Amino acid sequence: MKILAASALSAVIWASAFGGQALAQDHVGPITDYVKANVATWLSDPVVIGAINEQNAAHAGLSQADIDTLDKQWRAEVEAGSKPMIDKVLGNALSKFLAARQAEAGGMITEAFVMDNKGLNVGQSDITSDYWQGDEAKWQKSFGAGAGAIFVDEVEKDESTQTLQSQVSVAISDPATGQVIGAITLGIDVEGL
Repeated sequence: MKILAASALSAVIWASAFGGQALAQDHVGPITDYVKANVATWLSDPVVIGAINEQNAAHAGLSQADIDTLDKQWRAEVEAGSKPMIDKVLGNALSKFLAARQAEAGGMITEAFVMDNKGLNVGQSDITSDYWQGDEAKWQKSFGAGAGAIFVDEVEKDESTQTLQSQVSVAISDPATGQVIGAITLGIDVEGL
């Protein structure tokens, strides 16, 4: 019965993502439930909180011009042979933590990255195309919406894997202060729900 329900959900999501008559928001509830059951507990891990707080302090004085310069450098490195900025982020403890959580998810989580209070990447499981997410809905509708905010984006077909995915973004609060300090975005394989 669970397989039938999952197949039906997958069909509804497929139809909604590609112009069918089904409601386009059918994936929001299952993804929100998945995050609450499987991800929420590790968002307060000291590795996550410590890395965000450290970067927030280090980036406190950044101007928008500084952010744009960092983002431009990141984008250039994505295509370059040498990736010192990207390698530094991918090599940090938070990135290793996220890669381990992604591996433990058995394919349900296709990507994971954490952003600071400016929308800059703090850690990630894989290389992202850009460093600054602050101009995108994933950061604005999670961090920008405040404590407890969860934003589930539209379902899209991943061309490299040919699977249906949705990004879910969650505001991250420091347990010691209750203040929102950053956000996380996860790619979720909606066909696996």
